[in-house]
Amino acid sequence: MTSAITVGVDGSAESLAAADWAAREAELRGVPLRIVHAWLWQPLDVPVVQDRQAQAESAHAVLREAATHVGGRHPALTVTAEVVEDTAVATLLKEAEASEMLVLGSRGHGAFVGFLLGSYGQQVIAAAKRPVVSVRARDRQAPPAESGEIVVGQQGAPQDSDAVLGFAFEEAAARGVALRAVRAWALPPVYAYSPGSMRLVDEAGGLEPFEKKALAQALAPWRTRFPDVPVIEHVEIGSAGQVLLSTLSHAQLLVVGRRTRSAPVGTRIGSVAHAALHHARCPVAVVPHD
Repeated sequence: MTSAITVGVDGSAESLAAADWAAREAELRGVPLRIVHAWLWQPLDVPVVQDRQAQAESAHAVLREAATHVGGRHPALTVTAEVVEDTAVATLLKEAEASEMLVLGSRGHGAFVGFLLGSYGQQVIAAAKRPVVSVRARDRQAPPAESGEIVVGQQGAPQDSDAVLGFAFEEAAARGVALRAVRAWALPPVYAYSPGSMRLVDEAGGLEPFEKKALAQALAPWRTRFPDVPVIEHVEIGSAGQVLLSTLSHAQLLVVGRRTRSAPVGTRIGSVAHAALHHARCPVAVVPHD
């Protein structure tokens, strides 16, 4: 069975933008598009008229609007749509697990209120087992959706970023565009210096050459697998979030990683993903990895 690209909608302009992006992604990958809207009847303990049937009809209207919107723009695409009677977080996590990726609008109302700053989006991104893509409504200052490079953040050793780089190379290959791989670095604190670590730095010719070598090593197997993807290697001193955001003027998609380690309290998406989701104008893909 072929996996689908799934998009969660809530009737907002942002969720329709997410549906557009998801439809284009599904066409590029040659897979169906699944549209879902989470709705759960929860009577309020207040003295007002509450009509379950009216709310159900409203939920289905949201779904029909999104399906009609996508069908008109992508008539050849296989599209399924469903109202799921469950909470937003539970629905989206279940849908993500059965999909190639989950796509969400970055702001909305109803079940998705406060996506960037509220709890729903953070819970989904922090717990999803598949990539989650956040899409904003069109911004005049944002690059065109169909143009620009793919930007990916690389951190740590090569094995730490395999899933993230793999996703980014696939996206660049599908679109026929260049990939900009960004690695940020900072001067290590005094207590982090050791004879062993300094020997490796000395052998590389200094801290910056060491970081460039680390990025090149992480990219090497993916360049072999995707020889037609032009790659720009970008190594810069600074915080990872700030460096990544500074490279997005010509980006159509930013790809960042999220470690799947559990946090002792609540959910965590990581500081880099947090900065990207809050400040990047282009869509942001958050890819879970070990």
